[in-house]
Amino acid sequence: MARNTLHDIKRNLDGHIGERILLRANGGRRKTIERTGVLEETYPSVFIVKLDEDKHSFERVSYSYADVLTETVELTICRDDEYIRIAFE
Repeated sequence: MARNTLHDIKRNLDGHIGERILLRANGGRRKTIERTGVLEETYPSVFIVKLDEDKHSFERVSYSYADVLTETVELTICRDDEYIRIAFE
């Protein structure tokens, strides 16, 4: 069942490729990391986000769909100054 859920998350993200997103990731020790960028690509096990160049010291980050499933990473789509949190159920 978990495999289908991970596949559903990937399929949902496939529809948002090329869109701006806000990532909130657990950085450990009560620290939350926020990054903004563009959802660049999805692969069978991970997705790639190209980060905004002026705000971050590296170009791309990747996270697994399991990170999204366990809520280690929270994704929000940015459209016309409106933020829409992607819900995975």
